[in-house]
Amino acid sequence: QVQLVESGGGLVQAGGSLRLSCAASGSIFSIYDMAWYRQAPGKQRELVAHITSGGSTNYADSVKGRFTISRDNAKNTVYLQMNGLKPEDTAVYYCNAHWERYDNRVYDYWGQGTQVTVSS
Repeated sequence: QVQLVESGGGLVQAGGSLRLSCAASGSIFSIYDMAWYRQAPGKQRELVAHITSGGSTNYADSVKGRFTISRDNAKNTVYLQMNGLKPEDTAVYYCNAHWERYDNRVYDYWGQGTQVTVSS
């Protein structure tokens, strides 16, 4: 079992920056692939950024060059640095932990979400 707690959301003007944090507890953090998703009102949840247990990253096209995902296994924390924020980045941001065991059993956990609002 993994518990995830996000923080760092808030209200920011367009062009500004925020850094989201997701603190994990309850299991071996380093084995999990971690990701940030977001969900805007009336829209489906979408993947924003992903980092594997080995540190490889990928991003949604809409955030490439503006957002950076990173992890600190010693602190059991994953981060999302968001620069050049746009009003369309407004959403609830969720942290996700994912691990597929050797027998293909999948372990998937979500945080409670943190609101990011970007004003124009």
